[in-house]
Amino acid sequence: MSEQDKKYMKAALKLAAKGLGGAEPNPLVGCVIVKGNQIIGQGWHREFGGPHAEIIAIEDCKNLGANPKDATMYVTLEPCCHQGKTGPCTDAIIAAKVAKVFAATIDPSAHAGGKGIEQLRNGGVKVELGLCEIEAKILNAPFMKFAATGKTWVILKWAQSIDGKMAWADGAAGQRWISGEQSRKDVQKLRKRVQGILVGINTVLADDPLLTVLFDKNKKPIRIVLDNNFRIPTDCSLTATAKDVPLLIAAWHGAVEANPQKAEELRQKGAEILAYPDTQGGSNLHFIIDELSRRCIEQLLVEGGPTVLSSFLKEGLADECIVYIAPKILG
Repeated sequence: MSEQDKKYMKAALKLAAKGLGGAEPNPLVGCVIVKGNQIIGQGWHREFGGPHAEIIAIEDCKNLGANPKDATMYVTLEPCCHQGKTGPCTDAIIAAKVAKVFAATIDPSAHAGGKGIEQLRNGGVKVELGLCEIEAKILNAPFMKFAATGKTWVILKWAQSIDGKMAWADGAAGQRWISGEQSRKDVQKLRKRVQGILVGINTVLADDPLLTVLFDKNKKPIRIVLDNNFRIPTDCSLTATAKDVPLLIAAWHGAVEANPQKAEELRQKGAEILAYPDTQGGSNLHFIIDELSRRCIEQLLVEGGPTVLSSFLKEGLADECIVYIAPKILG
């Protein structure tokens, strides 16, 4: 594997990153096709359910009047060999008579796991594995974890002042936001990439948030509220929009059973109630994450306050932290 090979794979990785916020829960994949030391086709997986990077790159060759026969393909993940929302990429690569494929890493999914590589080799295509493998795995860390373990990737997000505070004192200067407009726009991009957004009941009571993706109405990650004592108002913004955007209220079963009328009213509004059992001194977070994993929530964004965030950290459930540090001193 030469420096030239690394250059082309890094170009494929840059292309793959363009799919952030569109491809999920599918992996981010980029592909570059090279012939005679020139790129003759390229592509990336743009949106969930759409054509894969390899197919787009092969089509790009045709659109440019180039022939991928005997070319070398650089792709950031093992090409798929199964029929999903789209056809197998391995069939298209073999049919295009690509001579060699550099794949950064194997897809650990049950339907893949090296089967795509094997199919390519059986089809007469030379395959090299491991070029820029670490970079490729970091790019797709949430997908890799879920594919290998079936467990949700948990992202903790918070804003803080430069002196480490997460909130103004009650009523101080009438302030609500620590962060600025740029960071709030960035959070919207972050919400677009996940399948679930979680907050605690205190955030709901204090801020009455919507927790939606403002600039893409087609993206509707499920909203989860940690509400042990079942205190959520029946007329808050979350419940008012529950028929349009999914809402899951996680509460202790005893609190739900003690308020059957409220539970029924919330269900009528479109909310789902997850009543978790007694944990006998343990954490309900593991129960909730197991449930979200079972529902194929690949990435969860936790936007809670200090209590919720610290609980995830203490339980060892955080995979990633995104912190916005504002140039302010709250004292």
